[in-house]
Amino acid sequence: MYKIAVIPGDGVGPEIIIEGLKILKAVAKKENIKFEFINYDFGGNRYLKTGEVLPDSALEEMKKMDAIYLGSVGHPDVKPGILEKGLLLKLRFGLDQYINLRPVKLYPGVETPVKDKGPEDIDFVVVRENTSGLYKGEGEIKDKGTEDEVATQVMRYTRREVDRCLRYAFEYAKKRNKDKKVTLCGKTNVLTNVYDLWERAFNEMGEKKYPDIKKDYAHVDAICMWMVKNPEWFDVIVTGNMFGDIITDLGAMVQGGMGIAAGGNINPEGVSMFEPIHGSAPKYTGKNVICPLATIAACGMMLEILGEEKGAQLVEGAIIKALETGKIKSLGAGKMGLSTSEVGDLVASFV
Repeated sequence: MYKIAVIPGDGVGPEIIIEGLKILKAVAKKENIKFEFINYDFGGNRYLKTGEVLPDSALEEMKKMDAIYLGSVGHPDVKPGILEKGLLLKLRFGLDQYINLRPVKLYPGVETPVKDKGPEDIDFVVVRENTSGLYKGEGEIKDKGTEDEVATQVMRYTRREVDRCLRYAFEYAKKRNKDKKVTLCGKTNVLTNVYDLWERAFNEMGEKKYPDIKKDYAHVDAICMWMVKNPEWFDVIVTGNMFGDIITDLGAMVQGGMGIAAGGNINPEGVSMFEPIHGSAPKYTGKNVICPLATIAACGMMLEILGEEKGAQLVEGAIIKALETGKIKSLGAGKMGLSTSEVGDLVASFV
């Protein structure tokens, strides 16, 4: 029995979560897995009604779950930063979800804007450090509103934080057993303190503990260039928090758009959270036109991290078969040729 906290969230979140749960239930029936879904109404509407984002008591409840399934966060009537920091970052930091895992995979039947590239070329994973660096929020503003105003934001990493992220990346490359290659994405020519630490730790760990894994390094700007020009070069990319945030959105476009891009916030020893990486898309709320495939792919990631490999493979296979039918014309909102719920039904039929 797996206890799953379900946070539909804002905008289109409730619509896409329904489709994800539809697939989870189909997998559960086929594989004889039991789920208990516990729903939470955290998000913009609750904040506007109560002023509450994520109480500490709820965070403690989350620690007793096996996983968290999130729809989307973002409300047009809530000031930017309130929900992101108070819900998403509080969950990441409070549950020590120190890995952000982002598969970048082009599925058959999905169009990529990258010329002359197909599914055989675009299949890599970004491992992003998820709880430190600039996103930790260290820094200050002095003399705000004056001509002498000074703003600082600190990028700080400990060796322990770097090592555990690198270890996850090397282990994931072993598990994938594809090219068995890990590329460190950094900026050693400018961020000479932080990425000197990352590079030294990367080389030391790679040489001592993972001699069978190929090791590579590229500056973040070069990574962006090669992700577009030669995405087939990559197997596993590992990087810090800010660079990871940026290159994974580029990765989403390379794999065909936000409608297919799923992510996991992982605590390998604790509770992890899974979500589509697109936003709440408030203008499409209630119209049943948003693509649910990213949310469905996220539930496949959840099954994998929970150790239900067969279930994860069923989800992956069902997505591929649904796309191969040609019935899903596009991943764009309102352009799919099917409704949100019809796409969910189509994928479920192939589980």
